[in-house]
Amino acid sequence: MTGIKRKVVHATLYELIAIGLVSSILTYFFDEQLGHTVVLSTIVSAIAVIWNIVFNYVFEAFERWIGNTSRPTTIRVAHTIFFEVGLIVFLVPLFAYWLHTSLLTAFLTDLGLMSFFLLYTFLFNIAFDRIFGLPQ
Repeated sequence: MTGIKRKVVHATLYELIAIGLVSSILTYFFDEQLGHTVVLSTIVSAIAVIWNIVFNYVFEAFERWIGNTSRPTTIRVAHTIFFEVGLIVFLVPLFAYWLHTSLLTAFLTDLGLMSFFLLYTFLFNIAFDRIFGLPQ
C-alpha cells in the first residue's frame, strides 16, 4: 500500500483505535458511561486533527517568514512544545467540563493521556508497518 491510500488507512485506524482505548481509559478512571466517553474521545480526536493541521500551517508560515530553511533539534523541540501547549489549552477545559472535574484533575488527565499517546503512537506505527509493510 502506498501514497494517499496508505496515509488515509493509517490515520483512520490510528484515530479509531485511539478513540476506543481513550474511551475505555476515561470510563474506568472517571466512572462514566462508555457512550459518554466515546463522544468525548471523538471530539478530542477531531480537535487534535484540526489543531495539527492549523498549527503546522502557522508554524511553517512562521518558518518561511523568519527564513528558516532547516529544522534543527531546537526547532523540532519548540514545535513539539508549542503544539502540546496548544492542545492543553483546548483540551483541559473540555475535560473539566465533560468529566465534571476540576481544572487540575483535567490537566493531570491530559498529561496522562499525552504519556499514553507517546507509547501508543510508537507501538501503533510498529504494528502498522508489520501488517501493511513499509511504504514503497
